Amino acid sequence: MANDSTQAGWLVPTAQSPPLEDAALDAVFQQMIVGLTGLPGNMVRPRWQATVPKQPEPSTNWCAIGVMNSEADANPAMIHDGDGEGSDTLQRNEILTVLASFYGPNASANAAQARDGIFVSQNNAMLGTYSMGLVSVGPKRPAPELVNQQWIRRFDFEIRIRREIIRTYNVLNILSADATVDSDPRTQPITVSQ
Repeated sequence: MANDSTQAGWLVPTAQSPPLEDAALDAVFQQMIVGLTGLPGNMVRPRWQATVPKQPEPSTNWCAIGVMNSEADANPAMIHDGDGEGSDTLQRNEILTVLASFYGPNASANAAQARDGIFVSQNNAMLGTYSMGLVSVGPKRPAPELVNQQWIRRFDFEIRIRREIIRTYNVLNILSADATVDSDPRTQPITVSQ
């Protein structure tokens, strides 16, 4: 079955530069927090992992980060490119809500440093390499956890990031068509053929 508009059926996007998703998207935000805080890479962890690692000791500074929500705009643009055989490109924006949770004795300081550092032009420009940009940063909130009769220090904040999504589909050019145009019921129909 062809993945183009020559036959009826579902079309999937071509493999040209799909947007980052899943582990690849998590890695971008992990690198961002590492860069903003100076925490070691293994101490900035994806919020959800297939194999849950042991939580670091309360005396260890670390961060869990993950996309909590993805809100796409309601009406994507559909743009036809008539070059070659033709294709349609879907273009839309979406807002990602990313939750960063900081743990350890310096949890508040690390959260504040990351929150403020993302507003530095050079830092948030790094998001641009992934077709993303900073929208806003929410308030830093204490969210301590009681584990084994011990309070674990935790501070959270949300980062809202806009990203551009582009997907290309093989919707080919129309090369010819047979059509009948009825211009006036009192005249003969006009038949057009190419």
